[in-house]
Amino acid sequence: MNTKKFIILHSNDMHGDFLAEASGTEGDLIGGLALLSGYINKVRKEEENVLFVIAGDMLQGSLIDSEYRGLSTIELMNYLSPDVATIGNHEIDYGLSHLLFLEKLASFPIVNANLYIKKYNKRLMQPHLIIKKAGFNFLFTGIITEKIIDSLKMEDLIGSFISVEEAAHEVGRICNTYKNDDIDLTVLLTHIGYESDLELARLLKHEWGVDLILGGHSHTFLEKPTEINNILIAQAGVGTNQIGRFDITVDNDTNSIVDYQWKLIPINNDIAEPDEVLLEFIESFKECVDRKYNTQITKFTQVATHPEREIETSLGNIFADGLACAADCDVMFLGSGSIRFEKLGPCVTLKDFRSCFPYDDKLTKFYINGHKLQKIFAHIMRVENRDGEGECYQVNSGVQARYCNKTEKLDLLKVGNECVDENRLYSICLQDYHLSNCAEFLNITEKELMNEKCSKVVSTSVQDMLEEYLRYHQNIKPKLENRLVYI
Repeated sequence: MNTKKFIILHSNDMHGDFLAEASGTEGDLIGGLALLSGYINKVRKEEENVLFVIAGDMLQGSLIDSEYRGLSTIELMNYLSPDVATIGNHEIDYGLSHLLFLEKLASFPIVNANLYIKKYNKRLMQPHLIIKKAGFNFLFTGIITEKIIDSLKMEDLIGSFISVEEAAHEVGRICNTYKNDDIDLTVLLTHIGYESDLELARLLKHEWGVDLILGGHSHTFLEKPTEINNILIAQAGVGTNQIGRFDITVDNDTNSIVDYQWKLIPINNDIAEPDEVLLEFIESFKECVDRKYNTQITKFTQVATHPEREIETSLGNIFADGLACAADCDVMFLGSGSIRFEKLGPCVTLKDFRSCFPYDDKLTKFYINGHKLQKIFAHIMRVENRDGEGECYQVNSGVQARYCNKTEKLDLLKVGNECVDENRLYSICLQDYHLSNCAEFLNITEKELMNEKCSKVVSTSVQDMLEEYLRYHQNIKPKLENRLVYI
């Protein structure tokens, strides 16, 4: 038996979480790239064979990232020097051409096997990477699926093999071609969500020899890896407050893992010293952003919260009310995932707001009858959409929807505090991203939205619209009003 020990450190869904936060009464620091870099440097120094990998969504979620359109993030990731990364859905937020520009700036390889330029049947990115380490060969490939790549639907050229089944086929294509006796370990970097990782593992053939799936997107925290089909599946939550660590022993003769330990390592100043050079680098970005955005735009009467995307939240109510008021619509469907903070206020700076609500988009008003409106609410409130991976919404005051989990039916819908009339027309507003994916997200097609009355773009910038509303509405009281009720 010819074995060797390796360490694989893995992160996912960092979302521009660059800065450490104080925790506890003593103000201990947790998370942030400087502490994360300090820990990675420490492991690289102490251990012989270390690999650091990222399973997507390095971008978005911070004002520093959005101000520099991801350029700052890639520069900081270059400093962390991952051995390999894959893309997540938020790597495409600034557009496909910008993603390819960012890829050129990255000094680390970014792999994806199943995004294609359809017309030419050509992969968009480098499909795989073989890393040689201590005489052993590691095969990495990246996977993303239709379920979370909806923003690409606005890119007519891109698509193809992105269902879970098709993704499994692409993994097989890579393994059949490149996994030979010299490949000792095969690792999939996925950004499809934990449940989809489990589904993918069940579809992979034993002969393909996949050993690890290191995933992202669902922000899942695990106590231990899940094993399916002899494949170990792990994920490292969200942000930079922790990192996954595999200590594995690989057998060169059988090309397999013969022993492993996995931990979710908390990143704090007890475990590592901050990387001072990286800290200075981050501060250089932060200073520029602070000078521009550290002005107060509004004040709430108390902290507004957004703890879960699947439920009505006080912060979601404030934002949905602001947009509904500015757009003068009956129902504002505000994507819950647009709100990136769990808490905001009571004092809200422009920096706070832009970081909390980083996605800019058009806002369009449509007119639909009450029957179609009921159809939308029944779809977005269904049980299977509330699994951590579904597309959920916040709605404005005057809307009350009640869904029965047992019967799986919508049993009450009011707009303007009156029961919805199936034949009456109601005005609704959608962000452009949700319009582009309305059939999947809302169970209504663009054709159905256009049928009743002419639509209208009410704003080319949802972010500007909401910011302006907040500036001129001070001392808003965050509250819950049973707008979305589940029984």
